[in-house]
Amino acid sequence: MATLKWADADEIGFELSEKYPDIDPLSMRFVDLHRYVTELAGFGDSPGGSTESALENIQMAWLGYYKENQ
Repeated sequence: MATLKWADADEIGFELSEKYPDIDPLSMRFVDLHRYVTELAGFGDSPGGSTESALENIQMAWLGYYKENQ
């Protein structure tokens, strides 16, 4: 797997949906979402490089996968 970066919202959303299938992404605070992303095995970007927009994009991508599996 290639190293994940903040801009890889769809792939990160997929990885989070696989790792945490029972968590509704809309229930997550951004501080917790940030931690979940940076703890992914394939994540290799700077933890300080996130933006609110990047976290929103990841949350929405994760939500799409979450809804598919409900």
